[in-house]
This record gives sequence, structure tokens and C-alpha cells, in this order.
Amino acid sequence: METQRRINTSRGVPRMAGDERRLQILKVAMRLFSQRGFRGTTTKEIAVAAGVSEAMVFRHFATKEELYSAILDHKACLHDDLDPLQKVADAIRRKDDRAVFEGMALEALNHHESDPEFQRLLLHSALEQHELADMFWEKFVLRVYHALRAYIRQRQRDGAFKHLEPLVIVRAFIGMIIHHSLNNNLWDRDRKLLRISNQAAARSFTEILLTGVSLQKAKTARNRKTTRQLNSKGKKSKK
Repeated sequence: METQRRINTSRGVPRMAGDERRLQILKVAMRLFSQRGFRGTTTKEIAVAAGVSEAMVFRHFATKEELYSAILDHKACLHDDLDPLQKVADAIRRKDDRAVFEGMALEALNHHESDPEFQRLLLHSALEQHELADMFWEKFVLRVYHALRAYIRQRQRDGAFKHLEPLVIVRAFIGMIIHHSLNNNLWDRDRKLLRISNQAAARSFTEILLTGVSLQKAKTARNRKTTRQLNSKGKKSKK
């Protein structure tokens, strides 16, 4: 191991094992892409920042597409396969609506807070119509949409949720989370507009969602309204 790490005196760069060098290049590439975008970053600049030759970059990543795919694979390993549904699998089986949506919201908010670089990277890729955006859409976003749609449809069949288009519900839910994270990571880093914990935000977003789609909550609200109306009529008749 010491031999692998000895210093290359001709370049002044530590020699690394193949996997270590690959990871180093990958991290440098992610940092540069998140700062400058994809069009503004060349493989030569990645090589210079990593302290290696451009040929070394291509030795580990034969094409840029391979590098982009490796970024998603690396992030998936760091964040439980980038699958928030894993965290709420038990709640889904129990049909615990609050635990499902609050758990997903909290997991996403924590992820965005701990890794703002990846969020910037995805924004660059989307704005530049870059293939990384398509990869992320296929590998992650669609999975979340389809899984939540299936859960919402089941709850609609159970008579628990209103019969609204499930994908609209999913988009509304994800929209609250993404907008909150973008505010915190890009526009209001000092939290001057809204300072709230991820736990409190997840609870609030879930309450807003369930208040809007839950049939039980709607029935309760109607019953309360009917009760107030009856009480009001009763008071008037007594007069």
C-alpha cells in the first residue's frame, strides 16, 4: 500500500491505486461541473485540477458518457441507491399515509441539504439539456413518480384519497420539496425568509398534501360545517 502511495517526484503528485485515482477524478469532475456547467468544463481542465494527464482521465473514463454515468452511480452508492422509497417501505406496506409522505420529504430534504453540489449539477444538466439530466430522469425521477402514483391509486381504491389524477398529486408534493430546497441552497442560504428545520418542513408539507387529498379529512370538515349550521339554526329557532 505504501508503494502505491509513494510520491512521483517528477510531478509532485501522489500515486494512487486505480480505484482511488478514479474516485479522485470523479470528485474533481463533479465539483467543476457543478461550478461551471458541462459546456464550461473540459476534460483537460478536469485533468489539471486533478493533477493528472488528460490521458489518465480517459484511461479511467473512456468517454464523457461513461463519466456522467459514473457520477450517478457514485451518488447512488452514497445515498442508498438514490431511492427514498427504501426508507418508507414499511410505511407503504402499513398504508400509513403520513409516515410515507413525511418520511420521503424528510429524506429528500436531508439529502439536498447535505449535498447541494449534486443539486447544482442536476440544474446545470437540465438547463444545458445535457444527457446527465436524462440519465437522472430515467434512473431516479421516473421511479419515484411511478411508485408514488401506484401508492396513491391504491389509497384511492381504498377510499382514503380523493379521485384526483395521481401524477398531479405527486407533482404537487415533489414541487413543495424541490422549491424549498432550491430556496435554501441557491437563493436564501442564510434562511432570512424562512428558517425551519427539515423535520418541521416535512411535517408541514405532508399536512398540506393530506389535507388536500384525504377523504377522511374532507368528511370531517363537512361534518363540522354541518354541525355548526345545525347549531346555528337551533339557536335561531329558539329565539
